[in-house]
Amino acid sequence: MTAFLQLESVSKWYGQVIALNGIDCRSDVTILGLLGPNGAGKSSLLKLLVGLARPSRGRVRVFGQEPWRNRRLLADLGYCPEHHRLYEGLTALQFVTLLLQLNGYRAAQARQLAEAALERVELVGKRQAPLATLSHGMRQRVKLAQAVAHQPCWLALDEPLTGMDPLGRSLTIELVRQLADQGVRVIVSSHVLHELEALTSDILLLHRGQLLAQGPVARIRELIDEHPHRILLKCRQTRRLGQRLAGYQYVRRLEFDSGSLVVETDRPDEFYTLIGELAAGDDFVIEAMMSLDDNLEAVFRYLVK
Repeated sequence: MTAFLQLESVSKWYGQVIALNGIDCRSDVTILGLLGPNGAGKSSLLKLLVGLARPSRGRVRVFGQEPWRNRRLLADLGYCPEHHRLYEGLTALQFVTLLLQLNGYRAAQARQLAEAALERVELVGKRQAPLATLSHGMRQRVKLAQAVAHQPCWLALDEPLTGMDPLGRSLTIELVRQLADQGVRVIVSSHVLHELEALTSDILLLHRGQLLAQGPVARIRELIDEHPHRILLKCRQTRRLGQRLAGYQYVRRLEFDSGSLVVETDRPDEFYTLIGELAAGDDFVIEAMMSLDDNLEAVFRYLVK
């Protein structure tokens, strides 16, 4: 079957600046996250995917088609760019309606769809407000409204949560999840780890124009098992537990805090087995245990360093 996204040896350069260098990947997940610091190449990759630029080398395919000048493919795209260059003299409703009309909708239908889209992002009360008067977060939601107004088959969202207040973030995350549940494919970029983790665990990790890793966070974590794992234990007898654990060769470091113990180990499977045995006995009451490394921040920190 044709994958949603396929990149073959994709490179993109601007003069002597290399934005992307030999990217190879294939993905068919519902929500794909592009993760990386500013300047990693996320926006350049999105521009290739949405047909705003051509690769300097290699092939880009979305649903098996080349995006560049592909009007049929791009008609089904909802795109939310990172920049805020909006028509500030227009109201939110006028802006979304205008973009729908430019996309071929008649005036009455465009207004109807625009009203519905602004309702989805909970901006009905601001639909008659000029864009220039809206906060940064509200302008982000207007951009999201125009991206989903025509009920696209796929979405490309470039840093969609930047500048939003907690309520706006929550609404946006929930909307993206709803669209994904309805079958819409989503590509979303971010340099903020916890924001992307709230949307998906399937990521492309970019750094300096190169693809460092791809897949679910847990699977990527398996690729870096040469690094020690950090595991948090909550136990009332932390000092006594620490003394017991210190006798094992694969326990490399212990950090004590009030009511908790952080263990660093290079053999996590054996350590988890040991903790299970200790918890099954009567000597220690393990109240909680969690890995501090099975998250995007730890994966990113390990791979870029």
